[in-house]
Amino acid sequence: MSSMILNGDTSGAITVTVPAVAGTNTATLPAATGTVMVSGNMPAFSAYANTNQSIGASTFTKLQINSTATTGFDTNSNYSISNYRFTPTVAGYYQINGAVGYTANPGTYGIATIYKNNSEFLRGTQGSNTNCIVSGIIYFNGSTDYVELWAYASNASTASGVSYLTYFNGSMIRAA
Repeated sequence: MSSMILNGDTSGAITVTVPAVAGTNTATLPAATGTVMVSGNMPAFSAYANTNQSIGASTFTKLQINSTATTGFDTNSNYSISNYRFTPTVAGYYQINGAVGYTANPGTYGIATIYKNNSEFLRGTQGSNTNCIVSGIIYFNGSTDYVELWAYASNASTASGVSYLTYFNGSMIRAA
């Protein structure tokens, strides 16, 4: 295996190691300032509701997505299971997804929506289904921006506490 070491002017070094397999690999670095991120250090989280939650009739309700244990994760400690929000500390663009699974028909319709900084930002599916989904790419400033998953039901209903029915997840897809 062959390696190349680049030493910094005052301190630090970068080591590039070529794998001992046949073939050619290319890494292209952007002509931009800032931090170059690789998939190994991009913030990501996956959380879910582990208890049922009441959703009032004709009102938006913040979902208590309160667990990252067992089937979830939080690679950069940016998801709060106490206030049910994701606040990334790295500025950039993130793919954010959420779902609410109702235990019974939510009435005329139910909605899954993402709130950014305490305002509705992205509305997902709306229908009389017992499952509603929301998904989109959202920019975060890396310091104060945060998102939460909210639900709406035209009739009083209950959001399921089953992890594969009511969940919230996201991952950084590009640095700012």
